[in-house]
Amino acid sequence: MIDSLKNPLLVIGRVLLALMFVLAGFGKLTNIAGTAGYIASGGLPAPTVLAVIVGLLELFGGLAIAIGFKARWAGLALGLFTLLASVLFHQFWTMPADKAMMQQLMFMKNLSVAGGLFIVAALGAGPLSWDARRAA
Repeated sequence: MIDSLKNPLLVIGRVLLALMFVLAGFGKLTNIAGTAGYIASGGLPAPTVLAVIVGLLELFGGLAIAIGFKARWAGLALGLFTLLASVLFHQFWTMPADKAMMQQLMFMKNLSVAGGLFIVAALGAGPLSWDARRAA
């Protein structure tokens, strides 16, 4: 029975994995100043430029995973970005105990998301994807 659900589950999994990036990217691009302020709070240079780049990466990378277009590359790019963002912005190991728990939860969630993205990078989007249609 599970084999008959494989393709629909791949599509559902890709869409759910991509959803957080599409929404986050759209949110960043519609609030560049707020996003730049958050990036600046992390001590990164050129926060406005980074806000635009990150917003575009999340929006278009998420859409690519959702439809399965260049999904391996999108999964790799978003996976690496997610790991980097986790280390830069969820440093639970440097925080007081009352704030560490929430940041550790966010950090671990991001590790799990990165894991899913690396699975997409390794295995591709599956047969119900733009990539599969192009290969046929």
